[in-house]
Amino acid sequence: MEDRGSLLVAGSVGHYTLPDTSGIPHQWDEFAKYLGRIPGQAGSTSYVVCFNMDGSGKMDYMCGVAVTEDAVAPEGLTLLRIEPQLYAVFSHRDHISKIKDTWDAIFQEWCPSSGRKLTAAPQFEVYDERFDPKTGNGVVEIWIPIER
Repeated sequence: MEDRGSLLVAGSVGHYTLPDTSGIPHQWDEFAKYLGRIPGQAGSTSYVVCFNMDGSGKMDYMCGVAVTEDAVAPEGLTLLRIEPQLYAVFSHRDHISKIKDTWDAIFQEWCPSSGRKLTAAPQFEVYDERFDPKTGNGVVEIWIPIER
């Protein structure tokens, strides 16, 4: 469990209906052109933020980076504030192509057996220096919002 403070993310937002997420690789390719050139970018960690989930599989998907409070998103990008929240944090340690298996285990195994209740807040993945985007290997953290 981790109590996370506010996080401001600048990134590219796409709209998807699960299970069709076929546009995500292209979304990342387009967003990669901004990496390192976003005014106010805070560090090199990248984020995937899933928000506005409606229960029927529709969601907004952002690939982005943390930015400072005074940041202004470049044209084509959006700012999203993630409010302070308690999270259950999981580590995905397999190739990125298998991350769906980790998400499935969280929702099909951990959630029902944990006694914890999910809350309506953004879920996100953290891609820091432990992840190699060239090989798709390394550690990716998955942050799931839960009630206090």
